[in-house]
Amino acid sequence: MNPIKLFLVEDDPDWVKAMTAFLNKEPDMLVVGAAASREEAVRMAGTLEFDVALLDICLTPGKLDGIYAAAELLDVREAKVIMLTSLDEETVVTQAFTAGAVQYVAKSDYRLLPQTIRGALRKTNPMEALLKEFARLKREEQLKELTGAERELFELLEQGYTGAQIGRKLFKAESTLKNQVNRMLKKLRVKSSKEAVEKVRRRGIVPEPPDGGAESGERRDGDKR
Repeated sequence: MNPIKLFLVEDDPDWVKAMTAFLNKEPDMLVVGAAASREEAVRMAGTLEFDVALLDICLTPGKLDGIYAAAELLDVREAKVIMLTSLDEETVVTQAFTAGAVQYVAKSDYRLLPQTIRGALRKTNPMEALLKEFARLKREEQLKELTGAERELFELLEQGYTGAQIGRKLFKAESTLKNQVNRMLKKLRVKSSKEAVEKVRRRGIVPEPPDGGAESGERRDGDKR
């Protein structure tokens, strides 16, 4: 039987080392990679094959960037996400679930991780389906003010098309395209195409991060419009 492949996202190297040793003792589990930051986690998720990601909610002291990482990671890789936390605040846990996590475990209860991992893969949690629908509705809510043309433009940006590619695909002059982008950004209350995509990808469920977006969106152009 193939082992359950695990991806650890945690900024404490000692914890990563300890958890890797602990989880690899399980006969059906294997840690295949680790990341120390939100940006590194999203970048690695594009190429690393794993079944379950274990994410620390606070990858940076004082920030909930693990929640942002969860939402962004799930945009590029289908996997189960389990959040690790030392926080008891109900709002933080709720944000983690809404970002796509299927379970959370307090770090002090790390011995529960093997059974939690197996449980996450065994079957779909009814709450998981409910949260996915909630996320879809939040996305629709953010885009409802856009016209059909503006929404088509946004969806192409979301898929990674560049401004030049969109112009050719939609047969639109550069000036027309710029005007549409500006109107779309104004309606979404953001300043750049990249920011628009990141805001909607986070589904409007958690506050905007203070340090800007992830590297995953930097390849799109139109950011300075």
